[in-house]
Amino acid sequence: MQALYSYFQHDKGDVQLFEKELFNSLDKMYDLYISILALLLDIHHTAHVVIDENKHKRLPKPEDLDPNLRFVQNRLLVGMSNNLALKKQIEQRKISWQNEFDLIRKLFNDIRAGEAYKQYMSNPNHTDKDDRAFLIQLITEFLGDHPTLTSLFEDKNIHWADDTFVAFNSVIRTFEGFNGTFELLPLLKDAADDKSFMTVLFKKTIVYNEHHEALINEYTKNWEMDRIASMDMLLMKMAISEFLYIDSVPVKASLNEYIEISKEYSTPNSKVFINGVLDKIIARLKADDRIHKVGKGAKED
Repeated sequence: MQALYSYFQHDKGDVQLFEKELFNSLDKMYDLYISILALLLDIHHTAHVVIDENKHKRLPKPEDLDPNLRFVQNRLLVGMSNNLALKKQIEQRKISWQNEFDLIRKLFNDIRAGEAYKQYMSNPNHTDKDDRAFLIQLITEFLGDHPTLTSLFEDKNIHWADDTFVAFNSVIRTFEGFNGTFELLPLLKDAADDKSFMTVLFKKTIVYNEHHEALINEYTKNWEMDRIASMDMLLMKMAISEFLYIDSVPVKASLNEYIEISKEYSTPNSKVFINGVLDKIIARLKADDRIHKVGKGAKED
């Protein structure tokens, strides 16, 4: 969607250049995913540093000499620390939080002061499930929408403002799969199919732009074209391309997906407008026998 929006904002844009940028931006989003994991590793390391500092105070307290090690022994964090694939990705992508030491320290202090941390540290149970649940809670209730982190991500990469939600969800999915062994999610679940999907959707939406616009115009005759939000037009054109040229995705799944995207990126009334227009277009395309789906589930439409 972002790549297509950018393409249509440029007169006579180079399709291949924008397609290349599409895949580059996907790789940058994976950078963000790895950056969040690296951030958690640095918070984990900071916890070790704080324990060591407290032990070497001039007048340490009993809890300084015999600290609660629940967080530093979190099995998921330890698994991440020992994971060679994660270390390799961090090194290859040159990801580092070293220049943000003060921020990392503040984040850890804020985490320690939070109720979730206190409950976790006092929990008599210490299982993989408990460790996993705490880190997921930490992301959903604290790190996922932390204003300083969000601002920092935006400064590092302009596209990350929109990618943060997806990247944090990818981290959560990674953690949900933890059963004693930490494993990274791949950039793409099925690289060949996913890249084919993106290429077809991107190119077909461009090639048939005028055709899709004419079709939409037939069902928006009471609307002046310039009154329809540009994002709504783009999402409907993408949806039509998916109905017609992505034969493995059920029509209903495509429709629901574009309605959900409109809630995030377009106007408050867009979901109703897009749903109404696309419903009529789907009926028309089916009547003209232009929708041909294959595979389990896809044919049901």
